[in-house]
Amino acid sequence: MKLLLHICCGPCAIYPIEVLKSKNIDITGFFYNPNIHPIDEFNRRRDNVAKLSLEAGLNVIYEDDFQQEVWKTFAKDDESRCNYCYSLRLNHTFEYAKQNSYDAVSTSLLVSPYQKHDLIIETCKKLSTQYGVDFFYHDFREGFRKGQQSAKDMGLYRQKYCGCILSLR
Repeated sequence: MKLLLHICCGPCAIYPIEVLKSKNIDITGFFYNPNIHPIDEFNRRRDNVAKLSLEAGLNVIYEDDFQQEVWKTFAKDDESRCNYCYSLRLNHTFEYAKQNSYDAVSTSLLVSPYQKHDLIIETCKKLSTQYGVDFFYHDFREGFRKGQQSAKDMGLYRQKYCGCILSLR
């Protein structure tokens, strides 16, 4: 299976990459995260994905997009921002997968116990149907702590917020 793995950051990608490789899945990473702010944080996360990709022997496609102004339109505690954020990033991932003949899509977002797991699954299932590309689901949360420790051991930057400007506050 040829799988496109949406990668939100290096630390969160470690365990999913390990699991997918153990299943002999042909993985390509996909870094598309216009939610990450400020620009220094975006660059730091992108650079750490690049560092991980060298360590893991993983090809990663980088699509730089910076949309800080969009997130300023959401109210401080507006939950719709998470829905928008997942939909934006994962829609683009599924679209890219369809255009480039990938069999399936997954995301490193599924590793974090701090993300809205059910909303991510719901979004991916909807997009899978829309684009005709399978959604590969695995509950990667089981390896969250292991991945974080590996990130620490590798010297990867481990951020303290999801990435959007509202979560920074």
